[in-house]
Amino acid sequence: MTALTRDDAAVYRISDTRAIVATVDFFTPIVDDPYTFGAIAATNALSDLYAMGATPLFALNIVAWPRDPEVLELVADTVRGAVDKAREAGMFVLGGHSIEDPEPKFGMVAVGEAHPDHLLTNAGAQPNDYLVLTKPLGTGVLATALKRGTITEGDMTRAITAMTTLNAGALAAVRSVGSAVHAVTDVTGFGLVGHAYNLVAASGVGARLFADRVPVFPQVPEMIRTDAVPGGTVRNADAAKAWTTWSSDVDPVVRTILCDAQTSGGLLIAVASDAVDALVQALKRERTPSAAVVGHVVDRGSGTPMEVVRDGT
Repeated sequence: MTALTRDDAAVYRISDTRAIVATVDFFTPIVDDPYTFGAIAATNALSDLYAMGATPLFALNIVAWPRDPEVLELVADTVRGAVDKAREAGMFVLGGHSIEDPEPKFGMVAVGEAHPDHLLTNAGAQPNDYLVLTKPLGTGVLATALKRGTITEGDMTRAITAMTTLNAGALAAVRSVGSAVHAVTDVTGFGLVGHAYNLVAASGVGARLFADRVPVFPQVPEMIRTDAVPGGTVRNADAAKAWTTWSSDVDPVVRTILCDAQTSGGLLIAVASDAVDALVQALKRERTPSAAVVGHVVDRGSGTPMEVVRDGT
């Protein structure tokens, strides 16, 4: 590939019919259960492959862990959660590396394969495309509330289910509508607004997001009102001021949700207007956590590239 995009994964073309797609991601625990943490970390790492249309091949674990015996024993369950999720994705975990660290961290190098002509990037969105989101928002806020003891892990059931849902089904839906899908990215640390901006910036277009149509996990607005907002979300909101225009009737809580730093989020898909219904139906058949039309791609114009309104009707 000669073009530079804002995608998270690297692509190395090895022949006319094969390209290797590689990515790396790791982070500190966002839930208490070590097995679930490992499964979330693996699902998150694999998302970059799915967002680029790649089939997973293998992974390498990244482990940074304390020597404290009570904490050290939890690493086995964390790795087991990741390996089980990798097995679900049809890939192998071939090894990895570990170091001592006072704060636990876990993640993966994930490697996949795609045909060079069938790669997906975030650089092809076209005016009049619609933007479709495959998972609700709010995992950053919920994880912060959990760390503060405001909610329990049981309160995060829906979010945990989504964070451990591979984006393989979303990719299958994308493939089912073929060339009508023009751009794809996964929504993670920069939040929906940040990743949507990366997509439109790479594509040379603009976008209008429909705030009232964005799916949100239960309790998220309530937790924001208690100030359970992660630092990454605050930084996202500050950064968005430079390239986002917010409609005055978009509630500040909703603005925070749209900037919330996600872990293992869904795919954001730019699809031609005449194929959006087919894509939504395909996503529903694949049982993705959501299949919501959350925005519209527009000509760049002379204003800010991102506009957020309450509803697109």
